Amino acid sequence: MAAGGGSPSIVEFFGGEDGYRCGYCRSDTGNLSHGMWAHSMTVQDYQDLIDRGWRRSGKYVYKPIMNQTCCPQYTIRCQALHFQASKSHKKVLKKMLKFLSKGDVSKVASEEEPMDSHIEDAVACDFPYKSESQASQSELTPLGVDHTERVENEEKDSGETKEEVDVQKVESDSLQICADKDTPVPGEPSHSAKVVHAPPKPGKGADLSKPLCRKAKDIRKERKLQKLLQNQKCTLEGSQLPGGDQAFLLQNSKSKTNQPKTIEDFVLVSLPDDARHKLEVRLVPVSFEDPQFKSSFNQSATLFAKYQMSVHKDTPSDCGENEFTRFLCDSPLEPEHAPNGPECGYGSFHQQYWLDGKIIAVGVIDILPYCVSSVYLYYDPDFSFLSLGVYSALREIAFTRQLHEKAPDLCFYYMGFYIHSCPKMRYKGQYRPSDLLCPETYVWTPIEQCLPLLENSKYSRFNQDGKAVDEGRLKELGRVRVLHKRTVMPYSVYKKRRKGPSDEANVQQYASLVGQTCSERMLLFRS
Repeated sequence: MAAGGGSPSIVEFFGGEDGYRCGYCRSDTGNLSHGMWAHSMTVQDYQDLIDRGWRRSGKYVYKPIMNQTCCPQYTIRCQALHFQASKSHKKVLKKMLKFLSKGDVSKVASEEEPMDSHIEDAVACDFPYKSESQASQSELTPLGVDHTERVENEEKDSGETKEEVDVQKVESDSLQICADKDTPVPGEPSHSAKVVHAPPKPGKGADLSKPLCRKAKDIRKERKLQKLLQNQKCTLEGSQLPGGDQAFLLQNSKSKTNQPKTIEDFVLVSLPDDARHKLEVRLVPVSFEDPQFKSSFNQSATLFAKYQMSVHKDTPSDCGENEFTRFLCDSPLEPEHAPNGPECGYGSFHQQYWLDGKIIAVGVIDILPYCVSSVYLYYDPDFSFLSLGVYSALREIAFTRQLHEKAPDLCFYYMGFYIHSCPKMRYKGQYRPSDLLCPETYVWTPIEQCLPLLENSKYSRFNQDGKAVDEGRLKELGRVRVLHKRTVMPYSVYKKRRKGPSDEANVQQYASLVGQTCSERMLLFRS
């Protein structure tokens, strides 16, 4: 994938020794994670990081210490192209249609949790603010090639390696990061790989290996259409339709009657002229340079505060404009456009739900090379009867499918973390088919295979191949890229220059967590 501005990701790693308050079990210090501050980040690097269990809250990027944290958080993704809405999902979609067309406000309690709860721990604890970077902007700007000191001259008397001589080349060329979309993501199965579904136990839902049951009404409709096609003289400007076209018409009528309704059938339907309400969904880039983002900022920030105080019981000082900006508007992701990417480009966006000219909900999302990643959702509590959490998740799945038409690699919807040890967080497993990320080998595993393991133990390795290892693991520490005194260099050079105690253990930990690929592309800031 072609990188937009060509700037590399720049991060500061903080380790993960301290425990924080957990938003799930309310433990004061049980929430353990590694963290880093992302000054800037390419969308390809962030894609690769979330495929290794990382996740962002504002510019703070964290990875739970899975075998130690109180509530293990497993990255979950839904296979958007194969998603089929459940009965309760369709109820939510129908409820919205009734409200828009007739103004119907039947206040039925939703069976499912809203899609925002997954980030509750990030809101409830203060780690993004404790760990904020103190580095100045000038320290984070690599020197231009003309001003960079000649590292190779310094090294020439000490039997330098080719890697060290190449520092100058790294400084100039590698700033043009170009992450090819064809490069496989570590631990990522081929996009065409089939996901094998284990047959369900009796009473545990539909058997996915058998064809869907058909309603008598649909069978009658199909027979009627077939009869119509046989009896009708299909003419096109006086001539009969060719056999192939007749077959296509028949096939088309069959598929229409056979198929269960998709999300698109509900959200793309035309409302009657006398509809009581109008709903418009707008995609706005998260940037104060964008006129739509700028003009709707105050309304959006006010809605965030109303939601936080009502749903999460925050105090006004917990959810002011500064908190809103740091948490949901500050993003490290650099916007990028690629020829084979979506028209809106990659980066961070607010998907605003405008009802009759007023924002009633905002879905914060990241559009990445292989997925749409849900960051947060906040909505007007006065409209909670519309189950906006579930409704927005379904709209985001439909949006992922829409983006896939232009960007073929983009076919997953990431829902944040699945926390099996917290019963109220299990609702995410109902968006099927979905996969969980193995915390040891970073390979995706169908959720049906993971649930029995999680019933036995809150921490579990999902990859059942005992010999399998993390394919993207760190292999060469010396190749980790470092930004030191505004100069880009491999760790092997930095190590010789560094004065004071060794920081090798810290760099080793960082590189092991981000993996070899990201450690060679991203710049690790060293003061």
